[in-house]
Amino acid sequence: MFFALALTVLLAAACVGPTTRCVNPLTYTDIPDNDVIRVGEDYYMVSTTMYYCPGAPIMQSRDLVHWRIVDYVYDCLEDDDVYNLRNGANAYGKGQWATSLRYENGRFWALFIANDQRRTYIYSTPRLGEKWTRSVIDRPFHDASLLFEDGRVYVVWGNGDLYITELEPDLSGVKPGGVDQLLISSPREGYMLRAEGAHIYHIGDWYYVLVIDWPAGGVRTETCWRSRTLLGEYEPRTILQGKFDGRQDGVAQGAIIETQYGDWYAMMFQDHGGVGRIPTLQPVTWVDGWPILGDDTVPVKEFEVNLKPDGEDYVWASDEFDAAELALVWQWNHKPLDGCWSLTERPGWLRLTTGQLAAGLPDARNTLTQRTFGPQCSSTVLLDASGLQPGDFAGISAFQSSRADIGLRRTEAGLELYAVQETPQRGPDRTMTRATRVLLCEPAAAPQVQLRIRYDFDADQAWLAYRWEDAEWQEIDDPLQMRFSLDYFTGYRTGLFCYSTQVLGGHADFDWFHQE
Repeated sequence: MFFALALTVLLAAACVGPTTRCVNPLTYTDIPDNDVIRVGEDYYMVSTTMYYCPGAPIMQSRDLVHWRIVDYVYDCLEDDDVYNLRNGANAYGKGQWATSLRYENGRFWALFIANDQRRTYIYSTPRLGEKWTRSVIDRPFHDASLLFEDGRVYVVWGNGDLYITELEPDLSGVKPGGVDQLLISSPREGYMLRAEGAHIYHIGDWYYVLVIDWPAGGVRTETCWRSRTLLGEYEPRTILQGKFDGRQDGVAQGAIIETQYGDWYAMMFQDHGGVGRIPTLQPVTWVDGWPILGDDTVPVKEFEVNLKPDGEDYVWASDEFDAAELALVWQWNHKPLDGCWSLTERPGWLRLTTGQLAAGLPDARNTLTQRTFGPQCSSTVLLDASGLQPGDFAGISAFQSSRADIGLRRTEAGLELYAVQETPQRGPDRTMTRATRVLLCEPAAAPQVQLRIRYDFDADQAWLAYRWEDAEWQEIDDPLQMRFSLDYFTGYRTGLFCYSTQVLGGHADFDWFHQE
């Protein structure tokens, strides 16, 4: 025990030099349900992206502050009506949730539930960038967390009542006759949200299960349950609780991680309105064997991380569309039609070709999306709509359940510039409909137009704008009131789209995409 403590002190002393300034929130963009691991000097984080494809992004960092997307776990979960947006099916608000990421036996492991499929997926690979292999378990392990223990593998999962289930050693399925029982039953009285988002760890002499819950009249809270034995009696303690950054939302749900120098940190997210659920890094102090986050459980805005600064963020970026492949910052809304997009048919341009009729943007194929970021940002494109056919729409969207689109459409009379807002509404019979407001509709001055969406996440508003050639920007003075709604359950993204309501084969070209 003394040797281990002395080694920790020596390692901490070895990290003498530059530290990294952490200013929360990190990246200021939608990276929820994180799990973080360390492999050597590299840190890896996985996040929820639900119905976007490819899914389950893997981000890498060496300072825990700056993160870069380096891989995705899968291209698409299933080739069914849900992911092909057919017959009224979709995965909005569902798809991949709360992935558990581990590195064990020389492999990366990723386990998550897909709520539209009502089952659990397990992927693994020896190296990032290589193909992930998968197993499927026909049980939905909600918000699950993996634990590798002495040649055995367990998953802790559930909501309110947390369960532990033993898996086969190769994670190919549930182990017959293995552990499969209630582990923790959290209090029912006085809580708006009971324990979920479990992360289990075996550290020293204790087993720890970290969960998010929400006391009535309070804020989202991170609670730790601990026991000296895996299946023993667990006791709870609040380890992070408090309003943060001028908002009423608390910071909770995520992972704790030990650095190579023996320091501990926690990655927790905060619901932050239209921009989504954004990550924060919190220091961890061990007090009587408990991991206490922030400043004595209060979320911290700024502090120094005992790691050397390492590069810049790469979770969003501008794009000139002059590469041979799409950049990793892009994701499709649901499964793309691979034969209906190209970076080579018109070199230096992204071409989107219509391949499946749609009633509107929510069920359109091949909408290409990228995260927005706060507190303010703008997305601008140059669109060439010369290839549109009657009934085709092309442009950009502030994409969520309540959304705003601006672009060009072709009618029998010719090209039109249009802008709309669309919001869901619940009728007297409680059925959902969508109300559309037309903000702009006029003949297009040319087939090429610059389009812009300006986001302000302090006010949660987005403004649409356009300009012809080098003319002045014309901003529509009727902003979208952005809302983070659970029917989509993701932060606002900018979507590039081209879809048809009448005939197939038309196309739109995008010369560049600029994030500012």
